[in-house]
Amino acid sequence: MRIALLTSGGDSPGMNAAIRAVVRECIYNDIEVFGVKFGYQGLIDNNIYKMNVYSVADIIQRGGTILKTSRCMEMYEEEGVKKAADTLKANDINNLIVIGGDGSYKGARSLAKYDINVITIPGTIDNDVACTDYSIGFDTAVNTVVEAISKIRDTSLSHNRASVVEVMGRNCGNLAISSGLAGGAEAIIVPEREYDLSKICEKMIKGKDRGKLHSIIVFAEGAGDINDFASGVEGLTGLTVNVTDLGYIQRGGSPTAFDRILAARMGSMAVELLKNGEKYKAVCYRGGDYVAMDLDEALSMSSPFDEESYEVAMHLSI
Repeated sequence: MRIALLTSGGDSPGMNAAIRAVVRECIYNDIEVFGVKFGYQGLIDNNIYKMNVYSVADIIQRGGTILKTSRCMEMYEEEGVKKAADTLKANDINNLIVIGGDGSYKGARSLAKYDINVITIPGTIDNDVACTDYSIGFDTAVNTVVEAISKIRDTSLSHNRASVVEVMGRNCGNLAISSGLAGGAEAIIVPEREYDLSKICEKMIKGKDRGKLHSIIVFAEGAGDINDFASGVEGLTGLTVNVTDLGYIQRGGSPTAFDRILAARMGSMAVELLKNGEKYKAVCYRGGDYVAMDLDEALSMSSPFDEESYEVAMHLSI
């Protein structure tokens, strides 16, 4: 058996831990393992090399991905998919492990028609892969955002200002909700729910009247124009509002213990599935268990909105 491994889409902390787990599990089982550089683009370009135990030395604590990643537009075209499959077959490889998000999963599934068996592992800070409760990198990103919120709060308090903090997540508010709840935000703005600017401002004014000297609002990037929102808050409250876009610091940094364990278990499980002859599976963490789901079923699912956490955050932000 020969297995190829790639990371695709946005990088996330813990991808290296997953790469390490796949490579070491392969070596333990006497399976040849090959790394693909720069995701699906590396498949199209035949950028493949054989990996060994030294390839993954001292990477478990590192953010990013040693295999590099990219967003490959060619995989949206049949010609690109065929090129990727042909590269694998030319290297006598019929098994592929893909670490990434929903887009990466769709790319993996498109290779099935060319008889390439794929196993997917969720790796994205957005935590928007519907089939799993947690994706690799989410926990680390939440902790990074919470640390940033704590530092922003210090300076907001010093100047009696309000701060709006923009976090990643595309059209998913999971990162905003978790970091906002953990960071004690006064409001959390997410794409899944419309916000009432007047009610948010009313809450901020009541807080100011009872002596509250600062406010923190977490704003998910897919929820609209953050500068328009901040201007609206300033106009209705009279407060000075600072806007902070945390940007790519959310993707970097050493993964938390949770993400390292998640990556290790998922990477090991992916190899075991291939060794046992399983086909087209998505490795998932659901209800505290590591499970394998049919890839088509995984792709058909939609990400549920975390209504309970969102409501708790609103109740606690009085």
